[in-house]
Amino acid sequence: MEQRVSLITLGVADVSRARAFYEGLGWRGQEVAGTVFFQAGGLALVLWGRDELARDGGIDDEPAGGFGGVALAQNVCSPEEVDAVVAAAERAGATVTRPPATTFYGGYAGYFTDPDGHVWEIAHNPGFTLADDGSLILPDFGTP
Repeated sequence: MEQRVSLITLGVADVSRARAFYEGLGWRGQEVAGTVFFQAGGLALVLWGRDELARDGGIDDEPAGGFGGVALAQNVCSPEEVDAVVAAAERAGATVTRPPATTFYGGYAGYFTDPDGHVWEIAHNPGFTLADDGSLILPDFGTP
């Protein structure tokens, strides 16, 4: 298996509501057969009905609630940009779960959840480089 991710699909309660939220952040989606696709750098973020996604994956869907153990993250170029993105998310209907603040690694980050409870971290990490297209370039951590 190649070391890459092509799509991230979020199971949502209401596709129209979820699309409106992400478009409120300035993203532009395309809807195909009740599924919304957003180009997100070199991959796609997909919104699909939670029940349909569970059924498609052969998974018994448990009731929503609690932390699912996954967080999506977007790295940005400055602490000011962290503040701006988290504020825009809140205006679009997100719940800010941790206001932006200095991190243990010397960066700056904040967290919010979208209307379906998906966790997002918006971070400025001075140890990570962002290419001109916004893609993340991991440093050499010195491990074999």
